[in-house]
Amino acid sequence: MNHQGWKKPVTSPSLREVHASIPVSPHASVWRKILAFTGPGFLVAVGYMDPGNWATDIAGGAKFGYTLLSVILISNFMAILLQYLALKLGIVTGRDLAQACRDHYSKPVAIFLWIICEIAIAACDLAEVLGSAIALNLLFKIPLVVGVMITALDVLLVLFLQHKGFRFLECLVITLIATMGICFAYELALSHPAWGSMAVYLLPQAQIVTHWDMLYIALGILGATVMPHNLYMHSSLSQTRAFERNDQGRAMAIRYASFDSTFALFGAFFINAAILVLAASTFHGTGHQDVADISVAYQLLTPLLGTPLASLLFALALLASGQNSTLTGTLAGQIVMEGFLDIRLRPWLRRLMTRLLAIVPAIIVTAMYGQKGVGDLLILSQVILSVQLGFAVFPLVLFTSDTKKMGRFVNNVWLKMLAWFVTAVIIVLNAYLLIQMVFPHK
Repeated sequence: MNHQGWKKPVTSPSLREVHASIPVSPHASVWRKILAFTGPGFLVAVGYMDPGNWATDIAGGAKFGYTLLSVILISNFMAILLQYLALKLGIVTGRDLAQACRDHYSKPVAIFLWIICEIAIAACDLAEVLGSAIALNLLFKIPLVVGVMITALDVLLVLFLQHKGFRFLECLVITLIATMGICFAYELALSHPAWGSMAVYLLPQAQIVTHWDMLYIALGILGATVMPHNLYMHSSLSQTRAFERNDQGRAMAIRYASFDSTFALFGAFFINAAILVLAASTFHGTGHQDVADISVAYQLLTPLLGTPLASLLFALALLASGQNSTLTGTLAGQIVMEGFLDIRLRPWLRRLMTRLLAIVPAIIVTAMYGQKGVGDLLILSQVILSVQLGFAVFPLVLFTSDTKKMGRFVNNVWLKMLAWFVTAVIIVLNAYLLIQMVFPHK
C-alpha cells in the first residue's frame, strides 16, 4: 500500500515493541488462523464492560426491569461497526488512528486532538481505577485511598507481561473476562430472571422514547458505550499480527480480526446485559427500584438472593473488570501519545505517567470526600468521555471512506451511509446528554 492520500509517511510502526510480533501462516488452517487473530478484540471489549458502565446498567435494570435490554443490544451493534472500521484502518494503512490524524491534519489540529484525547483517557482511567478501589473495599475492607494506590501496580504487571510477549497480556485479559462471565452466569442462575420477558425486550419498546426517565438512562447507555480510546487502541493492536503486507494478506487479516472483534463484543454484550438483568430480577420487583450505586447493589444482593456468595461474586467480577480496564487503559495511553506526537518514551515511563494522571485526582477526591466524591467523580469522567467521542469517531469514518487512503478496502456506499448515520447518532446523543447534565430536566 503506498502513502497516497497522506501528507507525510509513517516514520515508525504503532506499538513498535510488539508490532507484527505474533506469527500468522498464510497456509494455516481456518481454526489456527482464528486462534492466531484472537486477542485484540477482547482487549477492546474490556472498554465496553468497564466499571463506568455498571452504574447505568444497574440503574436501568432496577428502575425499569428488562425494558432497556434493546438499548444495550443496539449499542453493541454500533460498537461492532466502529471497531470494524478501526481494525480495518490499522490493517490497511499501517497506521493507528492517532498516527492517521497526525499525518492528515495540520500540527495545531493534531496537538488539539491529542490533548483532548489524553484528557479522555485520564477520565476513563479514573473510572477504572475507582472501580478497582471500590471492589477492593467491598471484598477486603481496604480503604478507598489505599485501593487507588494499589492499582498503580498495574504498570509493573503490564511491563512484565509485555516483556514475556503480547500473548501473555491477551491471555490475562481473556481470563479476567471469563471470570466475569462465570460470576454473572451464577448470579443469573440465583436470580431466576423471566427469560420470556427478556426475549421480548430485546426488541425496542415505544415507551423508551415517551418516558423521560427511561429515555435519559437509555441515552446514557447508548452515549457512553463506545469509548474513544478503544478506537485508537484497536487500530494499533490489529497490527500486532505478522500477516503478509499485501492486498491478499490484508483481506485475510481483516476477515479474521473482524471475527475476533465481533465475538468479543458479543461477550461484552452478555456481561452488560447480565448486569441489567440481575438488577431487574433482583431489585425491580422487590421495592428497590432506586438502586443505582454499585456499593448499594453489593449490599442488597446477599439478603435478596439468600446467599453471601451473590455479593462476593459481584465484587469479584467488579475487581476483574477494573483490573482489566486499567491494563488496557495504559496501552491506549501509550498508543495515543506516540501516535499523535511521534515520540518514543520508555514503556515504564509512559505507563507511569498515564497511571499518575488517573491516580492523583482519585486519591485527592477519595481522601477529601469519600464514597460520595467517588460517585461524583465517576459521573464527571463519563461526561468528559462523551465530549471527546465525536473527535475520534469523525476522523475514523472520514479516513476509512477515503479511496486515496484505503484503496480497494474503502468503505462501500452502504457502509459509508451506515457509519455516518451512527456517527451522527453518537454525537447528537452525547451532546444531548451533556446539555441535560448542565441544565437538568425539571
